[in-house]
Amino acid sequence: MDKYEILKKYFGYDSFRGAQETLIDSILEGRDVLGIMPTGAGKSLCYQIPALLTEGITLVVSPLISLMKDQVGNLNQAGIHAAYLNSSLTAGQYYKALALARQGRYPIIYVAPERLMTEAFLDFALHAGISMVAIDEAHCVSQWGQDFRPGYLKIPDFIAALPRRPVVGAFTATATREVRDDIIDIVRLREPVVMSTGFDRSNLYFGVMSGKDRYGAIRNYLETHRGESGIIYCLTRKQVEEVCQKLIRDGFAVTRYHAGLDDAERRKNQDDFIYDRAPVIVATNAFGMGIDKSNVRFVLHFGMPKNPESYYQEAGRAGRDGEPAECILYYSGQDVATNRFFIEHNQDNEELDEVTKALVAERDRERLQKMTFYCYTNGCLRDYLLQYFGEYGSSYCGNCSNCLTQFEEKDLTEAASALLGCVRSARQRYGTVVIIDTVRGARTAKIRDYGLHENPCYGALARMPVYRIRQVLQELQIRGYVTVTDDAYAVVRLTEKSGEILDGGQRFLMKMAKETGNASTRSEEKKRGKSRYGADDSAGAGRGELLFERLRSLRMELARKAKVPPYLVFSDKTLTHMCIQQPQTKQEMLAVPGVGEYKYEKYGERFLECIRAFQNSSG
Repeated sequence: MDKYEILKKYFGYDSFRGAQETLIDSILEGRDVLGIMPTGAGKSLCYQIPALLTEGITLVVSPLISLMKDQVGNLNQAGIHAAYLNSSLTAGQYYKALALARQGRYPIIYVAPERLMTEAFLDFALHAGISMVAIDEAHCVSQWGQDFRPGYLKIPDFIAALPRRPVVGAFTATATREVRDDIIDIVRLREPVVMSTGFDRSNLYFGVMSGKDRYGAIRNYLETHRGESGIIYCLTRKQVEEVCQKLIRDGFAVTRYHAGLDDAERRKNQDDFIYDRAPVIVATNAFGMGIDKSNVRFVLHFGMPKNPESYYQEAGRAGRDGEPAECILYYSGQDVATNRFFIEHNQDNEELDEVTKALVAERDRERLQKMTFYCYTNGCLRDYLLQYFGEYGSSYCGNCSNCLTQFEEKDLTEAASALLGCVRSARQRYGTVVIIDTVRGARTAKIRDYGLHENPCYGALARMPVYRIRQVLQELQIRGYVTVTDDAYAVVRLTEKSGEILDGGQRFLMKMAKETGNASTRSEEKKRGKSRYGADDSAGAGRGELLFERLRSLRMELARKAKVPPYLVFSDKTLTHMCIQQPQTKQEMLAVPGVGEYKYEKYGERFLECIRAFQNSSG
C-alpha cells in the first residue's frame, strides 16, 4: 500500500491537509522534521503513516498516560496494532508488552520520556529496529515552553545510544520562535524540514467576559448547552471543588479533576468524561494535555491562565473535529495576583540552577502580562493570539466577542495626558490604584498622607467613571506608554513613548464598546436557524439535529458494547457529514470523511440502517 491507500483504509480520508504530506514525504526520505501544527490539524498522522510504510518500530515519546491511551485506542479502533509503555502498567503487563514488541507485533509504540534510559527499555531498544523517534508535545523539551518537562532532556541521550540513528520528528501545537529554536538545538535535529501551518483555529469562537458572578455566568452557559461536552478550567483545586459542587447541586452531570485527588479517582473521573458519562469536567491545568476527545464543544476558563501558550493549548481542546466550538475566558483582576503567586512559588523547575530559575520566573512574569493584555484588549482576540505566536493576519476575524461587539473610536487624549502627567509629577513612585484615585480626586487618607491632593493632576478626571479611567490606563500599558513593575509593590513608570503624548501632542484614540452591541455566539446562530447540517431554515436545521441525535445515540450504544470512548467509533464531524450526505450504500458511506474500511466493517451497516430508518420515518 502507498500513503494514500493507508490514509483511506485506516483513517477514512481521501486527501492530506496542510503540511501533512510534506512532513510524511520528508520522513519517508529519511529527513528529520519539525512540525508546528495547531490542535486538530492531524499531527499524529505525520508519524503514524510513515510508521506503517517503513520497516522497524516507530517510538512515540509522549508526556502523559492519558495521551498515550487515547492515541493507542484510536489506532486499535482503526485496525492498527500499537502499544504504550508507562507507569499505568503492572510489571507483568510491561514486560509482556516488551516481549510482544520484540516479536515485531507493534509498528508503533508510545513511551514516556522517563522510561527511555531505564535498563529494561534501553536493552529492548538496542536490539530492536528503531526506524523513527517521534517526539509529541515537543515544546516540553524547552525551559521556555509552558510545559517544560526535565524528562524530555533524556531524549537526545537515548537517540545517541542507539546503534543506528533513526529519523527524528518533533511535533507541537504551540511554540514561539525561541521554543522552536530550543527544540531543534536540544533534540539535535539534523537539517530538519520545518513546517508551520499556522496557529489559527477558525472554527473556535473566542470570548472574554468580566463580572462579579462568574459562577452564575458559567451556570447560565451550561443551561443553554445541555448535552454538549465541555471543559471548565479553574486556577486552583479549591475553585474546582467549589464550582463542581455547585454545578452538581444545580443539576448538571459534571465531574472533577485535579492533582489533589488520588490516582484511582482521577482515572475514573477522566474516563467518565471521555466516555460521556459526565459530559462536563471541572479541572485545573493538570488535566487535558493530549486528550484527544474530538467532541468537546466548549472550553470555559473560570480565571485567567498564566500565559498565552497555556490558554491557547487549553482552549484548543475544543473543536478538535473541526466543528464549531466556543472558548470563553471569565476574567477577574484577582487572577493576576493568583498567577503571580504561582510564578514566585513554582516547584516545577527545582532541577534548574538559581540563575536559570530567575530567568524563567522573569519570562513567566512577562508572559503573564501578555495574558493580562489579552483580557483587556478591544482588538480582535484571535489576531492578538496569532500575533503573540508571530503571525499577522486580519484585524477582524468575525468570530470573537470583540469583533462581534460594536465599537466606536473616541479621543481620550485628555484622559491619557492626565494619567501620564500624574505619574510624572508624582515622580513615578506609585501604583495604579493611587494614580487612579489621584486623577479622580479621591479624598482618602492615603492620598492626603502622600500629599497627592496637591498634585497638579488631582481631580482632573473627576467626571469620568472609575472603570473608564482604569481602561485608559490599561490601554496605555498595552500600547507601551507606561510599564508596571513586577516588584512586591507594583509601580507605574513612564517609557520613552510617554513623551509622544505628554510633550509631542500626539492624540490618543481608543475603541470603546457601545452600550448595545451585536455580540453573537455559535448557540445564538443555531437559534436563528443556521446549522452545521447545511440548512439555513429552522425546519431543515431541526431535522439535521434530530438525525444527529439518533446517530449519536447509536454511537453511544456501540461504544458501550466495544468499551471504547464514543468519539473513537466516529467523531462528531463524521456524524455531521453523515447527516449532510445521508449515504445509502457501502460506497456512499466510505465517501464520508472519517469512515475507513476497517471501521465500516465494524460499524458501517448499523449507521446505514439508522439513516434509512430516519428517512422512512420522516417521509
